[in-house]
Amino acid sequence: MQERSLADPISVLKGAGPKRVVALNKLGVNTIEDLLTFYPFRYDDLSTKRLDELADQEKATIKGTVASQPVVARFGRKKSRLNFRLLVDQAVLMVTFFNQPYLASRLEIGLEVGVYGKYDVKRQQITGMKLFSAADPDDFAGIYRASKEIRPNTVKQFVQEAYQEYQGLLVDVVPRPIQQKYRLEPLAQQVHDMHFPATKQAADLARRSAIFEEFFRYQAGLQFMKKKQHHELGTVINYDNSQLKDFIAALPFELTPAQKKVVNEICSDLHHPVQMNRLLQGDVGSGKTVVAAIAIYAAITAGYQCALMAPTEILAEQHADKLSRLFAPWNVNVALLTSSNPSKAAGKRELYQHLAAGDIQLVVGTHALIQADVVFQNLGLVVTDEQHRFGVEQRKLLRLKGKEPDVLAMTATPIPRTLAITTYGEMDVSVIDQLPRDRKPIETKWYSKKQINAAVSFLFEQIKNGAQAFIVSPLIEESEMLEAQNAREVFAKMSALFEPNYHVGLLHGQLKSSEKEQVMQDFKQQKYAVLVATTVVEVGIDIPNATVMLILDAERFGLAQLHQLRGRVGRGSRQSYCLLVSDPKNDYGKARMETMVQTNDGFLIAQKDLELRGPGEVLGSKQAGMPDFKVGDPVENLNILQYAQQEAHNVISAPNFDQDPSNAGLISYLRRSVLDRNGLD
Repeated sequence: MQERSLADPISVLKGAGPKRVVALNKLGVNTIEDLLTFYPFRYDDLSTKRLDELADQEKATIKGTVASQPVVARFGRKKSRLNFRLLVDQAVLMVTFFNQPYLASRLEIGLEVGVYGKYDVKRQQITGMKLFSAADPDDFAGIYRASKEIRPNTVKQFVQEAYQEYQGLLVDVVPRPIQQKYRLEPLAQQVHDMHFPATKQAADLARRSAIFEEFFRYQAGLQFMKKKQHHELGTVINYDNSQLKDFIAALPFELTPAQKKVVNEICSDLHHPVQMNRLLQGDVGSGKTVVAAIAIYAAITAGYQCALMAPTEILAEQHADKLSRLFAPWNVNVALLTSSNPSKAAGKRELYQHLAAGDIQLVVGTHALIQADVVFQNLGLVVTDEQHRFGVEQRKLLRLKGKEPDVLAMTATPIPRTLAITTYGEMDVSVIDQLPRDRKPIETKWYSKKQINAAVSFLFEQIKNGAQAFIVSPLIEESEMLEAQNAREVFAKMSALFEPNYHVGLLHGQLKSSEKEQVMQDFKQQKYAVLVATTVVEVGIDIPNATVMLILDAERFGLAQLHQLRGRVGRGSRQSYCLLVSDPKNDYGKARMETMVQTNDGFLIAQKDLELRGPGEVLGSKQAGMPDFKVGDPVENLNILQYAQQEAHNVISAPNFDQDPSNAGLISYLRRSVLDRNGLD
């Protein structure tokens, strides 16, 4: 007989024929382990109560004696009503079950039954939901997600059989000392009480244990991968400290304390003989690019080449321009490589040759950097900007251009602690949590669509005072599906309003790269007073003279996107403004607009976005790697998540943790789920 395993398919269970297996598969249940962790989404309190204990419309279980023959009446299409009288103490109640005519065969006068349902005091009636035999029902019953193909009770029967047959294979992943510390149930008891709790207290304890266990498993996997990375040899970048200090001293501004702290963390990583894998977080305008420039210059003083990859050509061009000017006094050779730059094949071949020879010390580009023709002589540091916009494979291909180069990933999208723990748990995280001293907070105003003339008038006054403005629209073309402004229509209206005294430009994603670059250059050189654009300006565009960001149909953008767009202004010394034109249709939409008006703090906005929309919507589960937890909610259960992360870190980082007998279940889990899945030894 084949040895049992939690990985056994559910088809091994009695009654699990092909149709039921397919139905369970659609619910995400493929193995015995899937079934045992397919927990109820809610529980019904089925404990028997007296009539005088019940409030009107309360759901409860009432026990009594059948006092009349059941009568089934049919109405409508495939609808029915089953009625019978129930004697409860000295009262007679009418019991009604809808669309369950088969229950009539289980009823006869004089039979003692339990009915779970909603009690109507005035009518002395119960609308039944469950019917029980004379034996007492479970006091607290789980309700399962089901479908048209399989009923909740059928799911429960399979769970009961699976638990009876396989409970002995449920091995604790959370070490016993941690279970005792947080008063958690062992796994076998936890699974039992999640499915078959005797009381609400038992269900609550099991759920708390299950949430901790789920978070702990995930965090232990991340911490284990992180530990393996830290044991792998990387590039030791012995930079010239005196040259680096001279470079920092020559900057036209003093670094903020937050920037200095982050620079020290990165420089410490560069010296270590393990591969750096660090995420640099910073709000819009916090000075991440300068921090990256310091890291790049440090690597260059040690004789290494560097690569910076940006998600768009506009952003890559801006980085190349800014870094070229920053490095000009230090004889650093900076090159730009995008799909359209160099524009000629001969120019690309020459750039490839200089890269391979080591003549180019820093190359800035888009995904063009990962092409097979791009070869480095000595790549020591890889920087990715807005790294979540690149796929895992793209980032990996760039790293493979060198021999274990250090990796610095940057994001201007503030990530609340919840998502930092779950999504970037395998990375070291540095946060620039303050803006430069001279940066004035952007004032944000919210206008209804009826007030748009007031918003445009405010913008016009700013332009008359010599400033420039963005007007952002969510669509390029008209759409019958969406009632939104479109960039071309807005451009025509604004041109009619401002020309000929003030010129208006148009920028959107359908323009060729050369056309986009020309529009941005013209806007930078103040040939346009107003730039009408789509979200192509969301990231990285730096126009110090722009003081107004007018966003039309603002309810169509996420909070993080609105914050990014707002960050395109306020980059000079003048007071800047963000004008939101929006008519939210519900309280959720109003809360989003109010959040934008109330705060400029990107981390607060990101947390609010997370609370309003949920993690999957904020990051995109598939793209960003947000885990699909079964019982835990990273937002609602943040405290448990933080404790689980800390305990996982303590266990994994302990010397010889794999020799501790209390970690046996954890080690087995890591070997099965992390090492095997990632092809590691």
